[in-house]
Amino acid sequence: MSTRPKIALHWQILIGLILGIVVGLAINTLWDASTWNSMGIDDPSAWVNGSDIEAVNQDPSIAARAALFVRNLNGFVGDLFLRGLRFIAVPIVVFSLIVGASSLNDLSKLSRIGGKTIGIYLVTTAVAISIGLLFANIAKPGSFVSEETRDGFVAQFGEQAQEKVLAAQKPDVWDTVLNIVPKNPFEAIAAGNMLQVVFASLLVGIALTLIKREKAVVVIKFFDAMTDVIIKIVEIVLMIAPYAVFALIVEQIAELGLDILGSLAAYSLVVVAGLATMMFIIYPLVLRVLTGSSGIGYGRFFRAISPAQLLAFSSASSSATLPVTMECCEQRMGIKEEVSAFVLPIGATINMDGTALYQGVAAVFIAQLYGMDLSISQQLTIVLTATLASIGTAGVPGVGMIMLVIVLQSVGIPLEGIAVILGVDRILDMCRTSCNVTGDCMVCAVVASSEDAIESPEQIQARMNAPLDEDPVDEGRLDG
Repeated sequence: MSTRPKIALHWQILIGLILGIVVGLAINTLWDASTWNSMGIDDPSAWVNGSDIEAVNQDPSIAARAALFVRNLNGFVGDLFLRGLRFIAVPIVVFSLIVGASSLNDLSKLSRIGGKTIGIYLVTTAVAISIGLLFANIAKPGSFVSEETRDGFVAQFGEQAQEKVLAAQKPDVWDTVLNIVPKNPFEAIAAGNMLQVVFASLLVGIALTLIKREKAVVVIKFFDAMTDVIIKIVEIVLMIAPYAVFALIVEQIAELGLDILGSLAAYSLVVVAGLATMMFIIYPLVLRVLTGSSGIGYGRFFRAISPAQLLAFSSASSSATLPVTMECCEQRMGIKEEVSAFVLPIGATINMDGTALYQGVAAVFIAQLYGMDLSISQQLTIVLTATLASIGTAGVPGVGMIMLVIVLQSVGIPLEGIAVILGVDRILDMCRTSCNVTGDCMVCAVVASSEDAIESPEQIQARMNAPLDEDPVDEGRLDG
């Protein structure tokens, strides 16, 4: 009896993504207030937001109720998926990082891995900002927006922009470093402060290497088993990934509007071109140079991380995507847990290449809107400020806009210009998050290759075909 071949997960997610874009554009184009009016809804906004029937319409039609149900169901599926990913994110970091750090049995190796990781992350962030500034200076996207259009966006999104301005705080180097150390590790876990969680987990892992092995092995085995449990939960959550991606994309595209996207097309294209350059040229080039001819090839790299890239695009959150990023790097690319468990959580927190590039473009774009010519020293200030602001910033949707406030303040660009780009920020946030996650995977692969902590394609295939009670990757992991 023949069975139908199963479609790979990344293809399922891609199909959901494309369908979501198509349906979202159809809803945005064909569904408006008159559509709701034809269903007996006089105030669509109040109806959609759950106001009492009496306050909206005395007798909404069955079609109106069905449309509202489908809309709420779509939002529920997307939110359920994101909540599942966030549920996994902190436990997988805690368990896997403790096991990875305690298995090294060599503090010098741990510090070596950490130095490589942070160094590469900071360099790629600076490169990303520079590319953004270069593209923006060449294309001059601000020249494509009229003064009338600019003022219209300021009037439409000015209130939201003011909220971002009030939420921004200028980064302080001492506070940034001090905030890595949690006052209460359990509070850091509850709040999902990933950098503090990484620090606490790493400290526990180091401490386990310093006590007697017969005592440490009991704790290590427990966390090792819990890591396997969380990986299985990841697999369960990923079962609804294609449907959740569809739900998340439909909502965003339907709300975006082609009129807003069209008005800011030049700006959006410059950002996307810069991000694509980082993802498909700079990262593979760095991977090739730093891993040599025996390293990971272009095709293998993108085949392995494609599910994480697509989920990052859909969720616009590096932190929410972290469990899938770790699964892709460990299971699909063959990177050992001792490296991935350290590099990826740090990357989800401090590696904001896509966000930093976007800030470079946005800063020059807003300056051009107001007829400002940024000097070389001002643009260097943008590079330094954006790099510093990216450290310790939460990997959640919309945080890039708050970072942008800090960057604009550093060079005296009018903050009200933020209102101009708010209309397309969500879709660009999705693009830059995908770039951030790609950078995390690249750095993880480079560090793993330098530490000889990555499997060959043959070893990956052998592991995939191994019986359920046999795990060649884990053999000897607990041996002293």
